[in-house]
Amino acid sequence: MKIFATLKLAGRALRRNKMRTLLTMLGIIIGVGAVIAMVSIGNGAKAQVEAQIASLGQNVILIFSGSQTRGGVHSGWGSAGTLTIEDATGIQREVSEVQAVSPELRSAAQVAAGNQNWMTSILGEGEDYLDIRQWPLVSGSMFTGQDVRGANKVAIIGKTTSTQLFGDTDPVGQIVRIKNVPFIVVGMLSSKGLSIMGTDQDDVLVIPYTSAMKRVLGVTTLRGITVQAAPGSDLKAVQAEITQVLRQRHKVQPGREDDFTVRTQQEIAETATETSKTMTILLSAIASVSLLVGGIGIMNIMLVSVTERTREIGIRMAVGARSRDILLQFLIEAVTLSIVGGAIGIALGVGGVQILSKVKHWPALTSVSSIVAAFLFSAAVGIFFGFYPARKASGLNPIDALRYE
Repeated sequence: MKIFATLKLAGRALRRNKMRTLLTMLGIIIGVGAVIAMVSIGNGAKAQVEAQIASLGQNVILIFSGSQTRGGVHSGWGSAGTLTIEDATGIQREVSEVQAVSPELRSAAQVAAGNQNWMTSILGEGEDYLDIRQWPLVSGSMFTGQDVRGANKVAIIGKTTSTQLFGDTDPVGQIVRIKNVPFIVVGMLSSKGLSIMGTDQDDVLVIPYTSAMKRVLGVTTLRGITVQAAPGSDLKAVQAEITQVLRQRHKVQPGREDDFTVRTQQEIAETATETSKTMTILLSAIASVSLLVGGIGIMNIMLVSVTERTREIGIRMAVGARSRDILLQFLIEAVTLSIVGGAIGIALGVGGVQILSKVKHWPALTSVSSIVAAFLFSAAVGIFFGFYPARKASGLNPIDALRYE
């Protein structure tokens, strides 16, 4: 029997019981739609995290000072202040593939301008900080190396902080007070959005790290160092070299734990995306159970169909249909159920993700590969679960089938 005639017979059999056909496909529809939705949301979350990591700059390595424990309370990275300005200059001098370095201090403080005040993050940084972060200015200019050496009272303001203190007015040239110390705003940053930790990167005031140490915080050590490696560098090798330089400078004996932490941009990205990746796999696995249930439903209905159509099978065999023709017909019916159900599920999954993304503002990214994989998987479900009923139908004895009532 020709394949087109078999397809026509299979389609006619499925249309004979439209409601049963639709209900049989429902498990596949729900399963494929759920998998598409979960994978899309997971990919969207991953892409968002990767974009936030990219906002750190290119080829960035972050160095944190050690942790400390006081009164049984263990503080995290950066709390001990084990890094110095000399460490930063030593890294730039001794590690050949380091392109730029910015010593860093971080704090939170109430800043004021006129009769407005706002709690914001204070960053003490070097003159290369904006180049490392690839963070352009909307207006004004970055403070200079001379400002850093002289611990001058100049500042770069973030978009959120500027809006809170000055509204829509250009803040360049205005005065802000940090702990009653006046700083003149020399530049305003473009908007960066949320960081990988979910904090507002634009809610910030950047000042020279020397000014932060001498005029605001009154400290002599750093909380971190931001390093940018040259393009094309092996970040792992640069990381290892920086670690070796700092161990020598801090006189850390072999076998002893470092009093600092060095992390590459890639490590930070992997850590940040690990949770979303795990959740995507878990939710997709749960959604895949629906596909399994849908496959079992197809097998069940096809077995019922074989029983109902036993006499029909006998008649077809009596007039010349071969076992493989019967096998092919029932297999095509099962695959059609799964493929059509998979196509509807893909449409519902993609549509549902788009609606959810607009209503809830969740990031979502539907890839062609996930759609193709879902379609092929649904077809595979039809073949796997449809083969046994098709095999059973093709193995019927024509005489016994004709006698079946």
